[in-house]
Amino acid sequence: MGAGLVIGYDVGTGGCKALLADMGGRPLAVSFSPYPINHPFPGWAEQDPEDWWRAVCRCTRELLEESGSEAGEVRGLGFAGQMADTIPLDSAGEPLSPMVLWLDNRAEEQARSIIRRMGGRTVLRRLAGALPTGKDLVSKWLWFKQERPEVFERIRVFLDATGWLVFRATGEMQADRTGAGASGIFDDKRGNWNRLFLRALGIPRQLLPEVSDCVRVAGRLTREAAGEMGLEPGTPVVSGMSDIPAAAVGAGAMGEGEAHVNLGTSSWLVIPVRRPPRLGRYGMAAVPSADPALPIVIGESETAGACLRWFAQNLLEEGEGGGSEPDFALLDQRVEDTEPGAGGLFFCPWMFGERSPVPDTSVRGAFMNLSLEHSREQMLRAVYEGVALNLRWMLEAAASAGLSCSRVRAIGGGARSDPWMQILADVTGREVEAVERPQEAGALGAALTVAVALGSFRGMKEAGGVVRVRRSFMPRAEHASTYGRLFSAFRYAYPVLSPMGSALQPVFHPQGRGNGSASSGPSPVS
Repeated sequence: MGAGLVIGYDVGTGGCKALLADMGGRPLAVSFSPYPINHPFPGWAEQDPEDWWRAVCRCTRELLEESGSEAGEVRGLGFAGQMADTIPLDSAGEPLSPMVLWLDNRAEEQARSIIRRMGGRTVLRRLAGALPTGKDLVSKWLWFKQERPEVFERIRVFLDATGWLVFRATGEMQADRTGAGASGIFDDKRGNWNRLFLRALGIPRQLLPEVSDCVRVAGRLTREAAGEMGLEPGTPVVSGMSDIPAAAVGAGAMGEGEAHVNLGTSSWLVIPVRRPPRLGRYGMAAVPSADPALPIVIGESETAGACLRWFAQNLLEEGEGGGSEPDFALLDQRVEDTEPGAGGLFFCPWMFGERSPVPDTSVRGAFMNLSLEHSREQMLRAVYEGVALNLRWMLEAAASAGLSCSRVRAIGGGARSDPWMQILADVTGREVEAVERPQEAGALGAALTVAVALGSFRGMKEAGGVVRVRRSFMPRAEHASTYGRLFSAFRYAYPVLSPMGSALQPVFHPQGRGNGSASSGPSPVS
C-alpha cells in the first residue's frame, strides 16, 4: 500500500458523514454534519445542495484537525450521494430549483403518463422490468417539462447528487455509472442513454450528462473548492457513486450473492448478482454497482428508522426513551423486555409511501390488530418487527428468483442495536452479521473506491475485504412459527391499506398532486 490518505463522503438525507482513511482502508477519523430537509408541499422533499457543500467543507476540516493530518497528505477524495436525486442547472452551472430528493413523489401524474405512452403496464414491465413511480428520475424530469416549462427551457443539464458534488468540487459535469443506472434508461453494457425512451418523453439527450466509471478521476479540486475544504488545489476527485452502491462496498458485501441490508432512516436490501432477475413487481431493480462486472439488485423501503424516531418523538415521553432526541438504548431495553410477536400486533412501516416490496406512493402505514390489551411496549416492538417483516418480504421475493441470501450483512444505525439485529434474524430466518462501523459504511465505501482508483486495491471485492464484523446473530427456531403467522398477516394488510391511501391522499393532501398508487392494484402480492 502506498503512503497517503483518502477521504470518502456519504452525503445522505440527514447529513454528511466523512471518513479519513489510509491507503489500506484503515479508518483514522470520522466527522458528521447535519442539514435540514424541506417539505414545501405534502409528498415533496427538497434540499439546498449548498447545505451539502457547507457540510462537506466542515467535515473535511474536522477530519484534518481530529487526525492531525496535513492537507498535502490527502491523495484523493470521492463522494457517495443520495441515489435518484435530481437538480436542473442552467448554462452557467447555477441551480434552477432545489435538489429534488429520492423521497419526493410529486411526479406521480407523470409516472402514469409514461406508462400510458409506453404501451401500458404489461408492455412496459416486459420492456423495462418495472413500472415508474412518481419518485423515479424519469418522472421528475418529465414533471419539470410539464409543470415548470419556464424552468425546463433554461436547463443545460440534470445532475444527480453525486454529479452535483463532483461539479461543485471540480467544475466538471458528469454522472457516474450507478447514478445513471438508477434512471432506468441507461444501458450500462453499451454506455448509452436510451435515446428512444428519451424521444418518446420529449427529453432532449443533451440535458443528460456524460457517464463515467466510478473509479475514474473525474477532475481535480478547483482553487476555490480546495480553499473552502482546507485541502490542496489539484487533489484528484473520483467520479464516485450513489450511496447504496457505496454502502455495498463499505459493508464488505461485493461478492456475487453477498447480500446486505441497511437500517437507517430508510432501509434497503442489496444483492450483487451477475444475471439480475426481474423483480419489478416488488419495486426491486438492478442497477450498476461500483464493480463493472457485477450489477446489484436493490429493494429500497422509504421509512425504517424514521418510523422508530416518529414513534419515540410522538408517543413516548423523555423518561420513556422519547422526546425530541430519542434514547435509542432505552428503547432497545424496552423492546428486549417485550415478548416476540407483540401480542399479535403488527406494524406496516409505509409512512411516506413505498418503493419496495410494494411500489405504491400513496399507501401509508398502520398498526394492525391493535386492541385495548396492547401496551406501548408492544407497539414499540411492533415497529422494530414491522421493519424486519418488510425486509423479509424483499428477501422472500429475491429467494423466489433463486437468490436465497442465507446470510446478510447489516449496516446503518439500526445495526448498532442488538435487539433489532436479533429480531431481524428471527423474522427473516437468516444469519445477520452486524459490521463494526455500521453508520459509516457509505463513507468507508466511498473512501475505499478512491483507494481502488489510486491503485491500492485490485478491485472492489478486495477493498471490501477490510470490513470487519462485530457480531453475528442466528435465527432462533422457537420464534419461527410466531413470525411466520405475522408475516402472512403482514402481506395481506397491503390490499387493505392501498385503496385507503389512494382515496385519502388526494383529499387531505391536494397540493401533493398525483400521489396515487403506481402499483398494479390492491390484490395481494405473492
